[in-house]
Amino acid sequence: MKKVNTIDAVGMTLCHDITAMYDGFKGAAFKRGHVIQEEDIPKLLDYGKKTIFVWEEHAGEVHEDDCALRMAAMAPVAGAHYDGPAEGKVLLMADTRGMFRVNTKLLHEINSIGDITISTLPDHFPVEAGDRLASMRIVPLVTKEEQIARAEELCRTEKLLELRRYVHHKIGVIITGSEVYHGRIQDKFEPVVRQKMTHYPCEILGVTICDDDLDMITEAAEKFLSDGANFLIFTGGMSVDPDDLTPTAIRRLGAEIVTHGVPAQPGNMTLVAYLNDVAILGVPGAAISLPTTIFDVLLPQIFTNDKLTREDLIRLEEGGLCRMCKTCHFPTCTFGRY
Repeated sequence: MKKVNTIDAVGMTLCHDITAMYDGFKGAAFKRGHVIQEEDIPKLLDYGKKTIFVWEEHAGEVHEDDCALRMAAMAPVAGAHYDGPAEGKVLLMADTRGMFRVNTKLLHEINSIGDITISTLPDHFPVEAGDRLASMRIVPLVTKEEQIARAEELCRTEKLLELRRYVHHKIGVIITGSEVYHGRIQDKFEPVVRQKMTHYPCEILGVTICDDDLDMITEAAEKFLSDGANFLIFTGGMSVDPDDLTPTAIRRLGAEIVTHGVPAQPGNMTLVAYLNDVAILGVPGAAISLPTTIFDVLLPQIFTNDKLTREDLIRLEEGGLCRMCKTCHFPTCTFGRY
């Protein structure tokens, strides 16, 4: 592009929108690609445009709209679509519910190229259809072709963004504790877990209350597994007391315990394990009394069949402290970003 005096621009092609504001209107008075006519000159001057930028074919430069379209093309996302370009940017919009994933290392590398800016929701963020996921644009009106080409090259071997849809699960719920089993106190976990599961595609196969008996707990879990459960939720007996048997029962099933205890509050004593492809969560008592715990943070990843690793759970350390707001805004908050 080149800068010219407006009065000398007749017959030249605008390389960007000319924005105007008058009588409550704000928008593009002249669009990119418009060939300037004699009668346009007074209007452009009225809009304060004594000079304007016009397009000239110049190898090695790419316009902001074309850059935005190429960035969208380099990062396709199933279950989402791009809107635009408008004002030089494209927006990635969710078409379905799921968990948004960001290749944070690759994102940082692309944003370090120079003129390119890509902003996104955090990695591991649960989203709904219609949510804005990412915005892409360059800062100037044009940039060097080599910058966009570099970003495209980086995305050829790695996926930048992904929206992982929730997968249907069959769930078995095991509640342990002699006080609940013998009716000394009323169980309060079942209604909590049923309410939370309404947000995900699933079938609760059943809820079994067990005494503090290792065989009983193990047999209840094995029954759910034989019925086709691919997600087991345990509660009760999750502390480190010698008579808390739930972790032992999970080991007896043959499951691999990823961690018992996470650097997050509330839900510090959460247990995460896998028996082949069956996800197992041991949920501490905080889930009964508080609206949001690490239980809520981990559910989206469970329902996308994206196996949690010890490293994932350690990363809960930053953002793992709930602020205990009077009105809970989860997940639109700092809690559980990992």
